[in-house]
Amino acid sequence: MVKPLQVLGIESSCDETGVALVEVRGSELPVLLAHALYSQIEMHQAYGGVVPELASRDHIRRVLPLTEQVLVASHLSLADIDVVAFTRGPGLAGALLVGAGVACSLGAALKKPVLGVHHLEGHLLSPFLSADPPEFPFVALLVSGGHTQLMRVDGVGRYRLLGETIDDAAGEAFDKSAKLLGLGYPGGPALSSLAEKGNAQAFKLPRPLLKSGNLDFSFAGLKTAVMVQARKLALARGSTVEALPANVLADLAASTQAAIVEVLVKKSLAALTQANLNRLVVAGGVGANRMLREQLNSECAVREVRVHYPELHLCTDNGAMIAMAAAMRLQSGQQTASDVYAFDVKPRWPLDAL
Repeated sequence: MVKPLQVLGIESSCDETGVALVEVRGSELPVLLAHALYSQIEMHQAYGGVVPELASRDHIRRVLPLTEQVLVASHLSLADIDVVAFTRGPGLAGALLVGAGVACSLGAALKKPVLGVHHLEGHLLSPFLSADPPEFPFVALLVSGGHTQLMRVDGVGRYRLLGETIDDAAGEAFDKSAKLLGLGYPGGPALSSLAEKGNAQAFKLPRPLLKSGNLDFSFAGLKTAVMVQARKLALARGSTVEALPANVLADLAASTQAAIVEVLVKKSLAALTQANLNRLVVAGGVGANRMLREQLNSECAVREVRVHYPELHLCTDNGAMIAMAAAMRLQSGQQTASDVYAFDVKPRWPLDAL
């Protein structure tokens, strides 16, 4: 019997430190053994956003204790690790260098190979960790941080870009609109939470590029429209935006969320039609949005389209998706791990360049 392959994954691209262990058993889908995650949200809240230097320093503090935590949870030791994977990009350069440096140091010390992983490929393949994993081929809606993309996915490493944002991504539209409304950091979850209490039809906001005839996105104009509407309401009351009544802010939040979700849903459906596929994968932090899931599930059920998501706790950045992506690349023969421990990172790295 062939010994299972143990893949350690390290994620450090932005403001979350993640470590995980995935086991590869022959041709079966890799299995997650354990994962641990530390979020820096509380640290960055005081600054209203991520401070890259602070993020890098905190990754240094967290990554080894998290690795020890994962090893204990999986009942394995460092000697059992066969491959050390890490996020090579895209992301914050300093933060990426921490993960890459630790991974390559571990690999060199253990005399085990290392593998740099694309952060967005991690998100793209994260639904394979769920209880309802997808099958190839499918259309993927990637809505992670500064990225909003539609891809046709025919297999591991076989990606074709169908459309992407030409300015602000969906996640940025959530975060920046939240900041305009005085909701603080992290803005996206705060805006979504407030939207639950509001009327999504209260304000007529634009749906950029909805009728463009292509699959590209643009959310910068929506953010500007939210700012104009908020200031108009504040001026009419002789107050600041933050001092607007709670119900008014909730209505504006709900209207903003509805605009973003409608664009994502309709573009995703158009991509499925264009690709002639009946399977959709949604991945990335915005993929946890309740309204987005409800509308996609409803629209796709009518069209007999299967929709797959990561588990909610794996929607944000995490080590499990990095370990899984590395395991699937190794398993498919798309890539081999390297015993060369000199490393570099790619803060900007298009997914379709893989």
